[in-house]
Amino acid sequence: MVRIYLSEENAHLQSLLKQLRDEEQLRGVTVFRGISGFGAGGEVHTGGLIDLSLNLPLVVEFFDTPEKVERVLEDLVKTVDPAHIVSWPAEQTIDNI
Repeated sequence: MVRIYLSEENAHLQSLLKQLRDEEQLRGVTVFRGISGFGAGGEVHTGGLIDLSLNLPLVVEFFDTPEKVERVLEDLVKTVDPAHIVSWPAEQTIDNI
């Protein structure tokens, strides 16, 4: 499982999604848009009606086989700050109901 923390302003989201879909051929990717957050600089970005920000936090999340994730991470660190990427082992469960 991989999670990438970005902001709308610096995400280059369309090119990242294109890379993950077309070049890396991942099974799937989900992008979450945060309603509020802050990064290393400490500036709070929020999506409130009064202070509508166009620089909200984004989280890009995906999983695949361990081998594929390892290979994708090697490529990702060339375009995304490695400090913004976290990963952990995950198991896919299948219900036979």
